[in-house]
Amino acid sequence: MTSGRPSEDSPETTAHPPETEDVLSRTGPAPSDGEPAAHHGTAGDTADAPESPPAPRRSPWNRRRDRVLAATLTILCVATGVVVWLFSDSHATTQRTASVPPPRLGVPSAVPGAMAERWSAESEATPVPVAQGGFVITASDGTVAGRDPLTGEIRWSYSRDLELCTVGAAWSKAVAVYRKDTGCSEVTQLDPATGRRTAQRNGDAEAPTRLVVDDGHVTTTGTRLLNTWRSDLVKTLEYGRVPAPVNPGRQPRPECRYSTVAAGGDKVGVIEHCPGETGARLTVLKAAGDEADEPEQVFSALLPEMSAQLVAVSDERVAVALPDRRQLFVWNHDGKQVGTYDLAVPASDLAAVPDSGVVPTFVGREHVYWFTGSRTVALARDELRPRWTVEGTLGAGTVFAGEYVVPIEGGIAALDERTGATTRTVAVDRHGYVGPVELGTTGPVLLEQRGRTLVALR
Repeated sequence: MTSGRPSEDSPETTAHPPETEDVLSRTGPAPSDGEPAAHHGTAGDTADAPESPPAPRRSPWNRRRDRVLAATLTILCVATGVVVWLFSDSHATTQRTASVPPPRLGVPSAVPGAMAERWSAESEATPVPVAQGGFVITASDGTVAGRDPLTGEIRWSYSRDLELCTVGAAWSKAVAVYRKDTGCSEVTQLDPATGRRTAQRNGDAEAPTRLVVDDGHVTTTGTRLLNTWRSDLVKTLEYGRVPAPVNPGRQPRPECRYSTVAAGGDKVGVIEHCPGETGARLTVLKAAGDEADEPEQVFSALLPEMSAQLVAVSDERVAVALPDRRQLFVWNHDGKQVGTYDLAVPASDLAAVPDSGVVPTFVGREHVYWFTGSRTVALARDELRPRWTVEGTLGAGTVFAGEYVVPIEGGIAALDERTGATTRTVAVDRHGYVGPVELGTTGPVLLEQRGRTLVALR
């Protein structure tokens, strides 16, 4: 008879709540060490039931508002990129390089007996003819173009959506200065044989400006500020009223105004007009000092007149014309006046300061030829001493076919370089143009800059 109590011989058992019993019945006892786990299932199980994979996390971008936000961000990024590109310098620049080499041109043995216009082109940004790399370079309406000298066909072009201030030649390259913001600040160097851009810098040149070139440097003119660059367009000199100077107090006379500028022998000369001074001032600077923003002065001299023109700077001398005296004063680079020469030039010529700030000159084999406005004066190349004067000219002239030629009314005149005597003249029809004429050459082509137009003669 059983009593309902466990006997002493029966193993003691522990009662479990119903929930615990259910869990144990499903999982079974844990396997002992070294013993493989056995499957314990409920009655009726015939195979192991596969475990259900965890439910995937819901993507935060599955909601409609999230997808709309992502699409909006993508559109904004693309639109920003387009706007940046549209207003970038790259989008505003169009460049076409030369696909064929420049023609080989021979130089005639003598100036031809007759010359006629072969082609012409607008080129208001070239104050003098520019011929480099076998091409003739014109500059108008934001475009610098390399043209075939014989036909005028454009072989390469470089265009910006900016106004061209001036274009010149230096270091066998074309140098273009574009207007940006308030000044002529974008300086671009181009390979004249291909039109490829070789260097570019930003500066602070004034508007308007001209390029004054010597063997190693190019200087932008201005009435308050001069900038000088070397061949890689690194600035080597800034002189005058520098905008937002990094190191204030380095400019000796920032309150002065400038009239004429010339360069030579790695030096830059300028005529200054300073408050409180009784005459104009001649200042000669190193084109490249130790620091670009701290000008190194070679010398500075107060002149005896308020009006003066800086005519030329050579390796050894500096020449200044004084209208009241009708004389040419010459200094050496030690600041000593070494010559005073009378000029057979009207005082009105000497008093008329060029708007460009540059006196028209051409450096020949033995002379510096200076156009005063009504005549041409030959100065000895090193000493800058006047040698002879020819009346009735229209420009400083050039060397063409081995002869020195100057523009005159109705044509050109070939002159004896030693005496200035006219050896012969050649008729040129300028179709009613009246004014100064700047000459240049390339091969058998004589170039005339007539105001805003470049004309090729042959």
